[in-house]
Amino acid sequence: MGKLKKEYLVVDGYNIINFLSQTKALYKENLELARNKLVDILAEYKGYTGIEVIVVFDAYKVKQNIGKEYNEQGIKIIFTKERQTADNYIEKLVSELPKNSIIRVATNDFVEQQMILGKGSARISARELEFELEKSNRKIKKETNKVSKRNTLESYLDEDVLNKLKNMFKDE
Repeated sequence: MGKLKKEYLVVDGYNIINFLSQTKALYKENLELARNKLVDILAEYKGYTGIEVIVVFDAYKVKQNIGKEYNEQGIKIIFTKERQTADNYIEKLVSELPKNSIIRVATNDFVEQQMILGKGSARISARELEFELEKSNRKIKKETNKVSKRNTLESYLDEDVLNKLKNMFKDE
């Protein structure tokens, strides 16, 4: 059997924040909260799907910014350096990721989408990403409900014991 290909989802951070219903309003109020919310959403998605998630935030207008990379909740977070756009960084990153992997880039930027396609990666629009996140969230909730329903005394008892208990309480 063949080895499964590693899958990556590269997210154009601010582009996606400005679209997702869960982060759009936060962005206008508090940029840091919006970023944190996006990371929370993507961490849950990564935990469920196993897909490696990399989020790139544009910091090209921040004077003397040297850039920053760190991991939080299993998500690789990147802030670009001064005069480096998220688009430029993503294009370079896509070229550096393993060639035998599945790479998707989430952005609504049309020019960026064309560049990504030209590099052999797949693009995913913000709308498609939001749909995918909602779908995985529904599956997570459904599985959580199944687990919580099974986690009762009834689910651990032998059927004979359960019937005896039910009969005992009927008589009262």
